[in-house]
Amino acid sequence: MEPIFLKPYFRSKIWGSRKFEKIFNDLPEGKIGEAWIISGYPNCSSTVIKGSYQGLNLRELYQQKPDLFGQPHAAEFPLLVKLLDANDNLSVQVHPDDEYAKIHENDSGKTECWYILQAEPGAKLIYGHHAETKEQLAAWIKNGQWNKLLRYVPIKTGDFLYVPAGCVHALTKGIMVIETQQSSDVTYRLYDWDRIDNKTGQKRELHIQQSLDTIQVPHVDPYLERAVSKFPAATLVRLANPPYSPHFYLWQLDVFGEFEWNMLNYQYLLVSVISGQGKLIFDGNDYNLSLGDSFIVPNKYNTFKFVGESLKIIISAPTNEEQDE
Repeated sequence: MEPIFLKPYFRSKIWGSRKFEKIFNDLPEGKIGEAWIISGYPNCSSTVIKGSYQGLNLRELYQQKPDLFGQPHAAEFPLLVKLLDANDNLSVQVHPDDEYAKIHENDSGKTECWYILQAEPGAKLIYGHHAETKEQLAAWIKNGQWNKLLRYVPIKTGDFLYVPAGCVHALTKGIMVIETQQSSDVTYRLYDWDRIDNKTGQKRELHIQQSLDTIQVPHVDPYLERAVSKFPAATLVRLANPPYSPHFYLWQLDVFGEFEWNMLNYQYLLVSVISGQGKLIFDGNDYNLSLGDSFIVPNKYNTFKFVGESLKIIISAPTNEEQDE
């Protein structure tokens, strides 16, 4: 048994930069806004970088070796983990739920969440809106009354926001996050700050009707059961879990010593190091860990250990609903 370490798939974005050079040594040219660190999405998969399956991308591995993932029924790898570097405001956007996405996009819906890795003092991002009815929403959008419509919330490093399908949202300049989401690339742009794409000389496409179809009105902040467990050498924070998060579990793990994780009933785990250094002790072997490392713990491997003095990790797992779709 061995952990499945992955190399990201990088995407250039109009709002990206070169900050990821501090994390990854093989960054492609251009403004890189997204590093898909654990991805099995078609044509955008992460690649296995060591071990028995080196060279395969995650989508190939998921389909060719289903035993590593607990013999799932889902045809595609269900989750996607990204790093996002907002060197400028992202477009104001919304994502559809599974039903709408299947009908209109032949894809999964997109519920996601953000753990804030970096945020400048006084930072705010867009999360939700102030419209009380669909008619008010449509009128404010038509008239460009964005200051009246959009809801800004203050955030700081270490904050967590859950972004369900139907929630209006946008990262703003100077924020870096790790995002865990359903494996989908369906995004409807509601507003893009009237900026011009230098490649085309045109404003980027908006999706007003799709946005009106899918935005939740009125906005309601999602309820989550946050739970903190303290151990002699670690603190484990459960950030998301069913039934409030129907597609994935999510934990933040801070290690300051040696901590053993028990897989319990999870089919497999997605693990990303977000700060510090340490090591993984897995099946009698040691693996060094540092910022940017991501790997999957395969099925039927019950226990392993993290060792570190100030090691911070984000861990996720698909729910049964995602496995059986």
